[in-house]
Amino acid sequence: MIALQELLNKSNLTILEGDSRVNPVISGLAYHSEKVLPGMLFVCIKGFKTDGHRYLKNAKEQGAAAAIVEKVQPQIKLPQFRVGDSRRALASLANCFYGHPSQKLKMIGITASNGKTTTSFMTDAILVEQGLKTGLIGTVVVKSGDSIRPSVLTTPESLDLHRHLHQMASQQISHVTMEVSSSGLELQRVGSVEYDIVVLNNISREHIDLHGSFENYLSAKASLVREAGPQQWAVFNMDCPYSASLSGETAARTLTYGFKNSEADCVVRDLDLTTGQARFVVEFKKKGLADTLAGGKSRFTVELSVLGLHSVYNAMAALLCGLLCGVPVPTIQRALHNFRGVERRFELIFDGDFKVIDDHFANSGNIEVTLETLKLMRYRQLHLVYAIRGSRGVTVNRENAETMAAWAPSLGINKVIATSSRNHVTEKDTVTAEEERVFFEVMETAGIKVEHHRELPEAIAAGLSAVGKDDVLLLLGCQGMDYGAGICLEMIHRRHPHLDREEVFRALKNRVAGI
Repeated sequence: MIALQELLNKSNLTILEGDSRVNPVISGLAYHSEKVLPGMLFVCIKGFKTDGHRYLKNAKEQGAAAAIVEKVQPQIKLPQFRVGDSRRALASLANCFYGHPSQKLKMIGITASNGKTTTSFMTDAILVEQGLKTGLIGTVVVKSGDSIRPSVLTTPESLDLHRHLHQMASQQISHVTMEVSSSGLELQRVGSVEYDIVVLNNISREHIDLHGSFENYLSAKASLVREAGPQQWAVFNMDCPYSASLSGETAARTLTYGFKNSEADCVVRDLDLTTGQARFVVEFKKKGLADTLAGGKSRFTVELSVLGLHSVYNAMAALLCGLLCGVPVPTIQRALHNFRGVERRFELIFDGDFKVIDDHFANSGNIEVTLETLKLMRYRQLHLVYAIRGSRGVTVNRENAETMAAWAPSLGINKVIATSSRNHVTEKDTVTAEEERVFFEVMETAGIKVEHHRELPEAIAAGLSAVGKDDVLLLLGCQGMDYGAGICLEMIHRRHPHLDREEVFRALKNRVAGI
């Protein structure tokens, strides 16, 4: 409980219009009118599909004591306080109402076009291996100590985020790792969060239709490091040109890593990816950094159990976060070796006479690292079942198809089994005719045959029919392939009933949000 005027003052809001004599006691905050309880302050925020100002009357009827608005509605007899940006106001109000919870936690914010989820999980695994009580917020789960629940948004709305952080602090959690999405940054969902470490793993062309342009998307991503202060650490992947260019645009202390860029502070040496599972040497180029962060170890070996070249980059970011949190090198080595991955991130779901790998294949950058890994692996033949991205626009689908086509010659790909996953996606992920057409056009231009199936099970059955001994079958795509692993493993078990069912489905046993 807090008096309204005290809350407004402590939140440092600029009130453009409103009666300062109105001062009810505020019992809580809400941005959804149906969640308003008597005595709450209702904040009208604008979303992609609706505007909270439309529900101001409903909030009053639910018992709201006052409202924060961008446009006053005088016909609604409820105290209203006008601000320039209600989303920014919500973040500041939530932070103040819950007692500045991020200040009580060691906060690690990770952004990237690809790898946010895996890097966050790896970082959390390192901290847990150290015996710390941790929180994790991201695309797949919200974890608070031993409590785990599926996520709704990659980056929660600011009110929900500050509530999560308040609960974590009250549970004596010490370290929180969170994914920071571009929309979360642009929409002020992470407003007023005070990070100790921020990480920029990579930036590629993604969410262009959402942000309006790649430049807007890049600006949103960059804000995480541009707004970091001198007391923070900022970690950059120097092999990504966008990340590297931003390393000089922060006031934070910087720590850089890379495999191809020799200018990085910490580099990958002697990389072996022949099995798909990486083994490499981490080398600090500056003795001072090795002494400060790694107990004097300027070189040490890391062995991963997860697949992929992208996992090397994710592991480098995670291990640097671990070192910055004071975790010793042997603990980090053990945690990364024991880490078994995140669902649908180049996940090996079947390893028998042939391999089946499940990957969300979201954008051109993600596709690049996935296919580059395959080039380094040993197998007889590669088979692709690809779920076309639905309702993400022509631009993303063209770029995804062009990236696949560019890699096809070196990987021996002359055919792609594609699906629109009609009965396995919601309305917001339905593949449009334009998205199908642009995919077919790019494949045809590249001379790649497309076997198209409207339904996901039909496409997976076609892929399994073609696979042979020592082959690799890739299940690729975002929402359209979410059910793919379960469908595929069920088909494998029906075709090979002698295989132990529990062993066949072992990869899905610990999935939290996947199917």
